[in-house]
Amino acid sequence: MIGALPGCATVSGSPTTETTVWTFDRLTDIGGHATTVEGEPVLIDTPLGKAVKFDGVDDALFIDNHPLAGAEMFTFEAVFRPDGGAFEQRWFHLQEAEEISAAQGQPPGTRFLFEIRVEKDEWWLDAFIKGPGYNQVLIYPEKRHPIGQWFHVAQTYDGTTYRSYVDGVLQGEAAVAFKPQGAGRASVGCRINRVNFFNGAVREARFTPEALTPERFTRLI
Repeated sequence: MIGALPGCATVSGSPTTETTVWTFDRLTDIGGHATTVEGEPVLIDTPLGKAVKFDGVDDALFIDNHPLAGAEMFTFEAVFRPDGGAFEQRWFHLQEAEEISAAQGQPPGTRFLFEIRVEKDEWWLDAFIKGPGYNQVLIYPEKRHPIGQWFHVAQTYDGTTYRSYVDGVLQGEAAVAFKPQGAGRASVGCRINRVNFFNGAVREARFTPEALTPERFTRLI
């Protein structure tokens, strides 16, 4: 199974870096943070352990934490299983609080997103970041993957370049003048404004204030 600790844990990413782990083996207190359940997401047994299953209609979790707030570099990883459904699914959203954006004189919507696009029995990744002075999407429809299987996805930023990966394989990259985001919250199963719901399951997410290379990503065993 995935090398993860139940609930929330902090594990060594390097001698100076810590990785925060959220394990979706529950519907409350994800990562030790207040969690609101909407719709009827359910816990399921999988070869990787417990996971949360979303129906693609109205299931979602809202978590009172932005785990990459303040990070100048980052790795955002997730282990999930897309099960088909609607073409556009925004399934993991980290959002800076609107009052923080307003206080900094910037428009709301500073965020990280994992999305997918689905066509028949295939999907492809859409990774996205937006903030003051940057607005970057990494989406490559030619790099498709089968639905109904477990995958590891990641997005990283090393101080100059933003990259996305599926199972450790680079999907694409772009130069970005990233600036750290402020405190906020997260949604899983839909975009934070309750649109583009996800049909599938989520097992784990990891957040590291460093750009990890693929050999240091979570592994599916």
